Formats: sequence, structure tokens, C-alpha cells
Amino acid sequence: MSAISALGTKGFLPIGGRYRTLIRWWASPETTSPETTMQALHHWDVTPAQARAIQEKLRVLVINRNELDSIKTVAGVDVGFEERGRITRAAVAVLGFPSLEPIDHVVARRPTSFPYVPGLLSFREIPAVLEAFATLRILPQLLLCDGQGYAHPRRFGLACHLGVLTNLPSIGVAKSRLIGKHSPLPNEKGSRVTLRDGEETIGAVLRTRSGVRPLYISVGHRISLPTAIDYVLSCTTKYRLPETTRHAHRLASQKNVLVA
Repeated sequence: MSAISALGTKGFLPIGGRYRTLIRWWASPETTSPETTMQALHHWDVTPAQARAIQEKLRVLVINRNELDSIKTVAGVDVGFEERGRITRAAVAVLGFPSLEPIDHVVARRPTSFPYVPGLLSFREIPAVLEAFATLRILPQLLLCDGQGYAHPRRFGLACHLGVLTNLPSIGVAKSRLIGKHSPLPNEKGSRVTLRDGEETIGAVLRTRSGVRPLYISVGHRISLPTAIDYVLSCTTKYRLPETTRHAHRLASQKNVLVA
């Protein structure tokens, strides 16, 4: 019996047909829109120069204040690659909150259609992520993305991009720093310092385990930075990475996991 069968859907929000259709449309916007009143924000078949222009245009849509309901489900999003990068493998792992018990997961594979370009990873990874979203049974209320959010040269990293497309609150949880500077960070778990780019606060450096390398947290969409830090810590147990990321990474890196 699967975890979701054992738990049932009480307290969780199943994904309805309209949302599922819309997510599939975002993955392939060249198809007919599910609603004639909606327009795709962009296509995926673009050049790096066009992708940068899209980031500049869409970053104004990012909301950096709290627009969250009572959170009962959180999801980790991670992406790996197969066949020397020719296949993108995206994983979404949904956990109950605050229990952090797995309740749903999916892995999707599709041909990689965009080159590796620093600062443009969302164009390489999100199409497969959206395909994974389309087959989830439980809708996550908060996304923890393995990558940057606002702490990005154009303030529109993967967590911002995915949050805007799905309209879900999202957090960038990066294992390394892309841009910005910060003061020394104490060694104790829970310590945090501001990550700045010039005079602008773009994120925080957070110690999730004492004496271990920190994580770089930034707003993705519909959440404030202090709240994002709180949720990352609430999703972290005894390891450096939050449980959401750990589950998604395991799925994204295992080739024997059933895929959508």
C-alpha cells in the first residue's frame, strides 16, 4: 500500500483536472490553451539571449510577501540528467507538514532542449518539472526548490520562475552561492546572515547543521525571506539539506525509480 493510500487525502488537496491541464499546458505552450482568456508567459524554445530577456520581463511578477494558507503539504523539487545530459529527469516529492512524511512523488523524463548556461538553469530544467507536476495526485502548498530564487543576477532564478508559472509559494534552497556577499556565519545550527548584492538584500546564508556548510536561501514567490528561512529550518532534521530536498534528490538521481 502506498503512503497516500494509507493516509488517504484527508487534510490534503488533490490536484483537480483544471490545474493538471494548465500545468501540462505550461510544459508545452505550443499546444492549445486550456482557457482562451489565458496566454502563455513564454515559450521554451528560445535562445540564451531571449531567455535572459524573459527573466528581465517576468521578474516584476515575483511577490516577496507572505501569501500562504495554513501549510499542510510541502514539496521538494530536484532535477538530474541521464545519457550525458541528453535526458532531463525531474522529481517532485510531496511531504506532509509538519510531519515530513512522504505522501506523493513523481519522476518525469524528457529530452533536454536547452544548453547548460549559468543563470538560465530554469529554462533547462522547468519543462520536465512541469511534466512531473502534471501527474502528482496531491497538490503541494509550498515548494522548496534545489536552486536559486531571488539571489540571482536578474532576480529570477529557478524558484522564482517555477513559483510564478504555478502560482505556488516557493523558496530557493541552494547549496552554493551564485552572487552576493555576506559576513561571517556562526557555526551553530540556525545561525543566519544576510546575503547582499551591493546594498540590496537578495537572500540569507543559513546554517542548517552545526559545523557544516550553509545553505543559501532566497525568496521564490509569494513568501517573505524570514518566513522562507523558518520553513527551511522546519523541514530540516539532522541533515544539512531539508527533507524535501533529500527525498527529491534521491528520486532525481535513481534510474530505477518508476517514471511518469
